[in-house]
Formats: sequence, structure tokens, C-alpha cells
Amino acid sequence: MTQTAQDTRPLAGMRVIEIGQLLAGPFTGTILGYFGAEVIKVEPPGQGDPIRSWREVRNGTSLWWASLARNKKCVTLDLRNERGRALLRELAGKADVFIENFRPGTMEKWGLGPDTFKADNPGLIYARISGYGQTGPNAPKAGFASVCEAYGGFRYVNGFPGEPPVRPNLSIGDTLAGIHAALGVLLAYIGRQRDGAGQVVDVAIFEAVFNLLEAVIPEYAGAGVIRQPSGSTLTGIVPSNTYRCSDDKLIVIGANTNSMFKRLVEAMGQPAMAEDPRLADNAGRVTHQAEVDGAVQAWTGSLTAAEALAALDAAGVAAGPIYDARDMYEDPHFHARGLFQEVTINGEPLAIPAIVPLLSRTPGRTDFPGPALGSHNADVYGSLLGLDDDALGELREAGVI
Repeated sequence: MTQTAQDTRPLAGMRVIEIGQLLAGPFTGTILGYFGAEVIKVEPPGQGDPIRSWREVRNGTSLWWASLARNKKCVTLDLRNERGRALLRELAGKADVFIENFRPGTMEKWGLGPDTFKADNPGLIYARISGYGQTGPNAPKAGFASVCEAYGGFRYVNGFPGEPPVRPNLSIGDTLAGIHAALGVLLAYIGRQRDGAGQVVDVAIFEAVFNLLEAVIPEYAGAGVIRQPSGSTLTGIVPSNTYRCSDDKLIVIGANTNSMFKRLVEAMGQPAMAEDPRLADNAGRVTHQAEVDGAVQAWTGSLTAAEALAALDAAGVAAGPIYDARDMYEDPHFHARGLFQEVTINGEPLAIPAIVPLLSRTPGRTDFPGPALGSHNADVYGSLLGLDDDALGELREAGVI
């Protein structure tokens, strides 16, 4: 990414060093880079981040890589080599933010922990992402998103009663940890404006999903209630469910408020339900959930999904289809919101998702897709560290970069 005086994005001028791999740390860098930061991604020579070769691959590189590594300057560096670690120390000395997602203790073993940089770069914001955090008895344990989603309470409430919990077909824990890390970096960056001091941002994957649990903890602490999995419903709120239509398509209806429930049953042609004192508030509807859901299902089952959604939209009831990737890509609302950005890779176009939130005055953008391994070695090591072609060639021959 070439930054200029015209770059009005809010993080223009911030320099980030991103090390680590897979998803949590890299997604943090993706967010920061999208909104203007110069992100220098450090990868092992020869192989790079495993995501380069994961899932759907085109021309030897994952399609995911185009999105996850957008706007990043990719350099190679062997951190198991002392010369490589020395170069990383030099880079960190010129950075505002340092992101790592290795197992706790790894960076200290390499002489790259946050204390290493306090003297030379006291303003450095050092973001650390791990499964269980940097402290506590579980800190040394390996912690991938799948395990931490379970440990953090998220998996328990997913699925149907009596069945094993299910996982969404996404690494939600990693992505949530990346979002929390980006938030932590920005909070620390604002704090640095006041006193010039950096700090450590400690993000645990299990805590990122723990942050999603809403009332789960106070309900247990205050009432001894352990929230259970509830299939396609939402415990304690009725109606909020998935309903099948006559064309076998599924829609979601969330008529959670009293006024919206009234509009729903009137749209269903059952105004008497709106006057039924048993169903006048959410507590009563929870008690009679089977009756309410049965009536809604009978109605949706008599209509196609398009017919049901048209009636619900006209009545001002919150409802919508369950979309897959094709549905989203073909929906004009997604395009109107600018949620797809086109990049070109080897002359071929590719749509990748925008990064939200959408800012009205200083929006983020995609400058270029994820680049080839080591493609910015000369740029970064030359411009930041003053290494010439001969020095780079020597490092390359030694396997350092």
C-alpha cells in the first residue's frame, strides 16, 4: 500500500507489524490496513501463512488470501534465525503497533516480547492474541478457535436439545478475537495520544466469544439458570424462529415486541390472537410457545417464501430469508451497501467482501489483494532498514528472508 498525503483514512500514518498466521492475528491486521494503516505482514520464507493454500485455490493461491491479506506489504523472515529476529526488532522499532498470535511464551523465548521494545520504542502498542490469554493457569495451552468457542461457552448454547452442540461452518472465535484485538489497538492508540505511552493488548479467543454471552452469566449467578441449546429458537423470546414455507424454503421471523406480534397475527389473518390476554406480552407467549409457533408455521406453510415475506414486509414485521453465498451476491441491497469490492489477480476479477463499519467521511477501502510471498521484501527492507540489493541477496541466500 502506497500512502500519500491524500490518504484520508482514519489510520493513515499508523505502521503495523503483523506476525503470526492463520486468522485471528491476520484479521486484526486486515481491519487496520483497510482503514489506512501500513501493515507489514511477516511470513516464514518458502511457505508463508498456511491460509495461502487453504480451501479454494486459484493459480496456486487461496481465494481467501486475496481478502485476508489485502492492503498488506508481505515480507519474509525466519524468526528461528537470530539474524531474522534482529531484523524484526529493527522493524518493530519503527512501528506503532505490533501484532502476534503465537502461543504465550514463544515471543519471550525468541527475545521479542513486549519488554524488549520498551526502551527503544516506548510508544509501541503490542497486541497479543492467544487461546486463553497471557495469564492464568491455562495460558500455556494450545487454543484454536474450535476449542476456545467451546471453553468460552459459545458452543454449549448452539444446536438442539439432547444433541451434541454444533459449530457454524466458520472460525467465529478467531474472527471475533481479531475484531476485539483491533478494538483494543484503537483504544490503546487513543490513549497514547494523551501520554505517548504504549501498552500490551491481551486478547484471548475464549474471552472474545465469552463477550457474546449476553445474560447467560447473570441468569446463572442470580437465578441458577443454565441456558440450554434451543434449536432455531431464542430462549425466552417468542416468536423468534425459523419457519418452513410451501416451496420448502425457510424464513426467519422475529416478532419480538408486543406491537410487532400484533401486526404478525393480523397479517396471518388471525386478529383474535392479538386480543388473547394469554399472548398479550412476551412472558405469556413464552408460556404458550408451542401454540404460537404452531400457528405461525401453519400460516407460512400455506405460502411460498416470497409470498410470506411480501406479506410480512407490508405489515412491518421483521422477517427475512436464509441466504447462502449466491443469494447474497445476487441481492441488490448488498451491492447498494458496497459490500463487494472487485480486485484483479493475474488479470482475472474477483469479488471480496468489504470491511465494515461504513464511514461516511473517511471510509476504508481495498487498495490491492493479498500479494505474493515476499513481494515487498525490497520495498520494506530497503526503505525502512536501508538494506541494498547486495544485503538482501545475502539474506536470501542464508535463508533469513
